[in-house]
Amino acid sequence: MTSKYQPIGLSILLLGLSSVSGLAQPPNFGSLTISTNHTSGRLSGTIAGATSLPAIVSNTDLHQNKCLGFGDPNPDHTLILKQDMPLLTLQVNSGGADTTLVVQGSDGSVRCGDDTDTNKDARITDTNWKLGTYKVWVGAKVPGVRRDYTLTIRQ
Repeated sequence: MTSKYQPIGLSILLLGLSSVSGLAQPPNFGSLTISTNHTSGRLSGTIAGATSLPAIVSNTDLHQNKCLGFGDPNPDHTLILKQDMPLLTLQVNSGGADTTLVVQGSDGSVRCGDDTDTNKDARITDTNWKLGTYKVWVGAKVPGVRRDYTLTIRQ
C-alpha cells in the first residue's frame, strides 16, 4: 500500500541528501597534514571562480579581520593538524596577484588573510591553532581571476 505522501517524503529525503553531500565536498587541490614530525609543507592550486568567499564562510574572522575575495565554493585545500599549534603561517605565492585566504576550522573558527604592505599575496600568521581539520580557500580580490599559486604552511 502506498501513501499519497510517499513522493513528497522521497523528494525531501533526496533534497536533504544532496545538501549534505555539498557540505562534504573534498578539496579541489589536496590536503596537508602538519604534526611534530612534519612541520611544514606546500600545496599547489589554481585560483578560479566568482563565488564570494565571505558568503560561504563569514564576513569577519575571530580577530574581526574582514574576510575578502572570490573563489570556488568548494575548499581548495584541507589542512589537518595532528596537535595544537602555538603558531602557524600560511603564505600564498601567485607571483604577485592580489590574493586572499580564508581558513575555517572544524570548530567553526575562521581566520582570514589579505596582502601585506610589501606583497599582494595573502598571508595568515596566527597563534593558538587547535588540533583538527581546516578548510582552506585561496581567492582573488576580484571575481573571475584565474591564477596558479603555491600555498606554503609552516610552524
